[in-house]
Amino acid sequence: MTAARVLALLELLQAAPGLTGPDLAARLEVDERTVRRYVVRLSELGVPVSAERGRHGGYRLLPGYKLPPLMLTDDEATAVVLGLLAGRRTGLAVGETATESALAKIQRVLPGPLRERVDAISETLGHTGAATRAPAPRAGPLLALADAARRRVTVRLAYRSWRGDASTRDLDPYGIVFHSGRWYVAGLDHGSGEIRTFRVDRVAGAERTERRFPGPDDFDPVAHVVGSLSAVPYRHEVRVLLEATLEEAAARIPAATATLAETSAGVLLTTRAERLDGMAQMLAGLGWPFTVVAPAELRDEVRALAARLLASADTTPP
Repeated sequence: MTAARVLALLELLQAAPGLTGPDLAARLEVDERTVRRYVVRLSELGVPVSAERGRHGGYRLLPGYKLPPLMLTDDEATAVVLGLLAGRRTGLAVGETATESALAKIQRVLPGPLRERVDAISETLGHTGAATRAPAPRAGPLLALADAARRRVTVRLAYRSWRGDASTRDLDPYGIVFHSGRWYVAGLDHGSGEIRTFRVDRVAGAERTERRFPGPDDFDPVAHVVGSLSAVPYRHEVRVLLEATLEEAAARIPAATATLAETSAGVLLTTRAERLDGMAQMLAGLGWPFTVVAPAELRDEVRALAARLLASADTTPP
């Protein structure tokens, strides 16, 4: 923790030279005496820091001082760059330009030969999957929610619904979940008295209060978020028996799309669907024998799909 805060102090001195002792203490969440110890530690590491008294005084790095090149091995530099690129594509990143600015900073401090090889990754890397179009959350609310969840402190959310309606609510955050390209927070909503799921990209602000809460020790944020999203109402409730083992079905069918239960007749798949023709195609694509339990209209869609496939098989090429 001390090493991390000493490095954080160095970052602050580079980004905003002239910050006073009280300013640095507030940002680092320590007292001024500790800030002075950190400054001494930086000096011992060869980083020259000057302290100026008076109205316009403060701490700053000596003029002309530059950090040495970032000493990363090839594997470490590759891991960092791939992580940033993957985060931008999958939605795991935060902010609109954070990935680009972070990559630019890394490129500036890497030694020349390694920088060129790392640049080659960004320029030549291809992807087989589509990039997420989900909006990225801002770092501030995400970090505040994660910190409150760890400390078990209630936060006051400034939230915007999918309709665009703004509201303020108190939340006991139980955990942060990244699922299918989006960030979610699960916790007890004081207004409704229920455990709810909120999208972090719709959180405009998260202010920590002084109220602590006893978090449920057996609560699984991932299971709650996945379950709440899979329970979103659609037109048709579907139940199908699959002739497969539970392990086989779980490996092919994402938990976010359906629930699976082992029965004496096979694996019971329960889900909701907006279009039954798409559900028929999904079942056929699994490649296992199945029995439609409900709704009856799904049987008609399976027959229609079978007829289209037979017609395609019998078509003679020109």
